Amino acid sequence: MEETREETPQYLRGLALKVAGLLEEAGQHALQAQLNPRSIAQPSDVKVADSRTKLEVDGKILRFMSTRLADIAHFDGFWTTRPASSRPGQRYWYIGKIDGVINYLRRMSEWTLTAALFEFDENNEPKPIIGVVHAPALGLTYLAAKGAGAVRIHKTTVGEKRDKVVPSMTSSLDGSVLSYGMSFIPDESRRALEVASSLAGRPADIKRVGPASLDLCKVADGTYDAYFEPMLHVWDIPAIAAGTVVVWEAQGTLSRWDGERIHWRHDNDVVATNGLIGRELKQYLK
Repeated sequence: MEETREETPQYLRGLALKVAGLLEEAGQHALQAQLNPRSIAQPSDVKVADSRTKLEVDGKILRFMSTRLADIAHFDGFWTTRPASSRPGQRYWYIGKIDGVINYLRRMSEWTLTAALFEFDENNEPKPIIGVVHAPALGLTYLAAKGAGAVRIHKTTVGEKRDKVVPSMTSSLDGSVLSYGMSFIPDESRRALEVASSLAGRPADIKRVGPASLDLCKVADGTYDAYFEPMLHVWDIPAIAAGTVVVWEAQGTLSRWDGERIHWRHDNDVVATNGLIGRELKQYLK
C-alpha cells in the first residue's frame, strides 16, 4: 500500500483492543477444545514435543483470525503470505498458533493466543508495532501499541480490571525473580539449565512455566524481573513479537543475549528485563 499513514497512538491502541476481542472469542473455542480430550488427541505417530503445528484447533484459530482481521484492518496482508520483498511503511499481521502447546496438552492454564502487527521501517526492517497476548484459561490479556503504552486486562466472574503495565524496580540480581525458557532440543535445554545453574544463590527464585509470550508479559508487569531463553525459533516469532511490544511499551528492555536487536526472520536467543538488571544478568548469558 502506498498511502501515507497518519494514525495516532490512540488509533493503534483502539485497533489492539479490537484484536484482543477477536483473540478472546477464539480463545473460548480453544479452551473448550482443551477440556475435551477428543479434541486435542495427538496422532500416534507424532511426538508431543514437536507437534506444535499438529493441533486441529490451531488451524481453526488461524482461519478465524485471518478472516476477521481482514475485515477490520487488512493493511498489506499477512506475514506468512507477504511477498519476497517489502517496502517501508508496509504492514503485515502475524497470527500465532497456540503458544505453550505442551501446557495446553497437559491441561495447564499457562498457554496463550497471540497476534502482532509488523511495520517495515525506513530501513526496510520489520518491527512489531501492535502486540496482543491472550491467556484464555487465566482470564488475562496483555495488549500494547507503539507510543500508547501497555495494558493488562483481567476478567473474573465479578468483572473486568484494567491496569497499566509497568515493570518491577528490582535493581539487582540478588533477591530477584527470574524466568527462563527451554525447548525439547537437548543442546538448547542444556544451555538454559547451565545458565540457571550458574545463577544459583543470587535470585530469590527462578521460574520455569512458560510460554514465552506470557513470560515476556510477566516481565513487563513486574511479576518477573527478567526472562531468558537460549533459542526461540522462527515458529515462535508471532508470540515473541506480541510479547515484545508489551515489554517495549512498559519501558522494559529486550534483546539477544549479546545485546543485539532481535532478528524477526531468524532464530534468536532472547533476554528481557525490567531495564535495571540487564547488564548484570548478561554476564551469565553465554
